[in-house]
Amino acid sequence: PILPARDVAKTEEFYAALGFHTVYRDGDYLLMKCDEAEVHFFRHAELDPHANYCGAYLRPTDVDALSREIAALSLPKKGIPRFEPAADQPWGMRELALI
Repeated sequence: PILPARDVAKTEEFYAALGFHTVYRDGDYLLMKCDEAEVHFFRHAELDPHANYCGAYLRPTDVDALSREIAALSLPKKGIPRFEPAADQPWGMRELALI
């Protein structure tokens, strides 16, 4: 996925705390990886996070293990950023959300 970022440096710092490492960065573009997951970001300084229409769906091998790792970061449960722990969804998937 290629996602918008208001601040590339802050986005890099945030995803580094999640275990991602930087593969490439310039002033307006960032590429990070964690295991086999690769996420790209482009600078969008005017982005309103509450109206953001972009998203990505990554499928970890063990969603519960990932949920525990992210929970250890003590991210907020409301607002942006926020973390919603892994839960069974009505559509038959077990998912977490990192917003």
